[in-house]
Amino acid sequence: MPKNVLKEFKVLLVEDEVNIAKLLKDAIGDYFFSFTLAKNGQEGLEKMKIIKPDIIITDIMMPKLDGLAMTEKIKQIDDSIPVIVLSAFSEKEKLLNAIDIGITKYFIKPFDPDEVLDYLISLATKLDKKKVFKLSEDLYFDRNKNNLFDKNDKIINLTKREKDFLYLLIKSHPNSVSVEKIKKTLWEREEATDERLRTFIKRIRAKTSKTLIKNISGQGYLISPDNI
Repeated sequence: MPKNVLKEFKVLLVEDEVNIAKLLKDAIGDYFFSFTLAKNGQEGLEKMKIIKPDIIITDIMMPKLDGLAMTEKIKQIDDSIPVIVLSAFSEKEKLLNAIDIGITKYFIKPFDPDEVLDYLISLATKLDKKKVFKLSEDLYFDRNKNNLFDKNDKIINLTKREKDFLYLLIKSHPNSVSVEKIKKTLWEREEATDERLRTFIKRIRAKTSKTLIKNISGQGYLISPDNI
């Protein structure tokens, strides 16, 4: 399978053993759009929020916040991100817990970087097919480019927060997203009133379509089911 499928993907590797982190980055890091390192779970969680990786690879036993606790927090933020676990054979019981919280794959140390690369190519191929979302006859959202386009392939000018909001609704479809989750995701460290959210959505509708985003009374918002 071609390695060039990886060039659009961002990987976050969370590993406290410097030698292992360096080995993996040197072996496969250049194939990706970016390959970011974090040395513990707390740093991994912080970097995940900033860089929004497509794939996360993590060790289990780490200081400050272990890999499983970090994964649980990440899944609360975005449960669509694949998480691959690197584990020592002695951590078998912890691996069972890892499966319970929704990891995608695990590799037992010592592992072969080429084996990890082959799996990432397979995973990226599947993810790549899900990166372009047709929202209507006139609009589509491309996660590879992180932009909204019209039917003539012209970019619709959106702010980063507006793009994040659309993607939040897309990945949750066909379910709605609660008002509280929207506020927490988009304004993590800011106060966000209901009025601020309504004004924000009104602005997006003005740039896109009045029918693109629907309000479900008492539940939240969703991308119109007629458009996907």
